[in-house]
Amino acid sequence: MAASKIWTRVDYEKDGKQIGWLNLPHSVNRSAYGNIAIPITCIKNGKGPTVLLMAGTHGDEYEGQIGLCKLVQKLEPSDIQGRVIIMTACNLPAALASARVSPIDEGNLNRAFPGDPDSTPTFAIAHYIDSVLFPLTNYIHDLHSGGSSLQYMPFASIRYGTDDAVNKRALEALKAFNPPTGFVWKHTADQRLGIARAVSRGIVALGGEFGGGGAVDIKGVKIVERGLDNLLAHIGITDKSKTHKVEMPTRLVELKGRDYYVYTDEAGLFEPAAELGDWIKKDQLAGWTHFVDNPGRKPVPSYFLMDGQVICRRHFGRVERGDCVAHLATNFEG
Repeated sequence: MAASKIWTRVDYEKDGKQIGWLNLPHSVNRSAYGNIAIPITCIKNGKGPTVLLMAGTHGDEYEGQIGLCKLVQKLEPSDIQGRVIIMTACNLPAALASARVSPIDEGNLNRAFPGDPDSTPTFAIAHYIDSVLFPLTNYIHDLHSGGSSLQYMPFASIRYGTDDAVNKRALEALKAFNPPTGFVWKHTADQRLGIARAVSRGIVALGGEFGGGGAVDIKGVKIVERGLDNLLAHIGITDKSKTHKVEMPTRLVELKGRDYYVYTDEAGLFEPAAELGDWIKKDQLAGWTHFVDNPGRKPVPSYFLMDGQVICRRHFGRVERGDCVAHLATNFEG
């Protein structure tokens, strides 16, 4: 595959604090020689581990974007030993539009890996992250939330791969982040995910969902800020004294397969029958799809297929056939 077309004046090998841009050539009517200027920060002090911190993979997920902006402001080279690379708005066009996907190419950055340097902007961004930034990196945290269409119980997460040693280090990092809930994804349906790609490269990779509903969750932002301090100390980039006191041990949960998701069979208006945090039994009612354009038609029920806790619920009321309206998690079994 060809090399990336993205260029930057940020030198990843230079000590100090550099706040700059990844310039993705983008020729349009208003700017023949224009670039999409994606913000990137590199903070480096001598030798040590490297962590890549990402947010704005989906533009309508805000807690990570805010948390990383705050980190860019406060973190200085004298605070660290090693290197911290920060992308506050990975898919910048989506972030500026407060949209899950890019308004330029309708690209979902978290379904675009390993990317393509000769394709549309979203795939070119994925290719740069995968081919340039991932090889520099020992640890990654890709910060997400439910965006406009989903509501999540806030959690940090890891995604298991085939290397048990990497899985073990990831679980240790997750516990160090110390979220109220730690989520282990054991089901990876799509290898185009950025985290799945990082795990396949042997990188210790964390993710998380820190809010949702198209709003900024105050609790979620605080979990991000506190957790990033803990993670940097755990990695050894900052002093262990920067670790926050454990207020409550992390409760570990997991998702094993597709049957933990509930999908609608009809288009209509969905009325949920369970709240976030509810504990569910198999075959319990998840909700009804109503037909406001045909009120004589009986609502169609949807059911949970497994036992578990509702950790995610759809935010929008209107649904199409195939929409996910909820998913469960179960207690982590190791």
